[in-house]
Amino acid sequence: MLWNCFCVGAGGFLGAVCRYVLGFLPVSDKTQFPAVTLGINVLGAFAIGLISQAAVKYGMSDSRWILLLKTGVCGGFTTFSTFALESSDLAASGKYGMSVVYMALSVILCLGAVFAGKMMLRS
Repeated sequence: MLWNCFCVGAGGFLGAVCRYVLGFLPVSDKTQFPAVTLGINVLGAFAIGLISQAAVKYGMSDSRWILLLKTGVCGGFTTFSTFALESSDLAASGKYGMSVVYMALSVILCLGAVFAGKMMLRS
């Protein structure tokens, strides 16, 4: 149990640091569309799809590596709370259409990315 917690914590640290660093990407425009968060969440969704399928394909579902990568890294990297805050902030500032587009794109692209990641490793 202690090692499992260590794996999740170490992975979470790596994922959170990567997310923080990617937050410095100079992707900004006048529309204030949260492209960096969207990109991070889509990339994380793709990664978790790959990891999940690899776990099934190679019989590693109960592995500590899966805990480290899926729960830790992907959990620390992706950010539902930031997505929710940015969606709320867009709506509060009167950008209702952009908020709806952001929410729809997030759900559609992230689900598509998980499926794409899983499909890449299916044989």
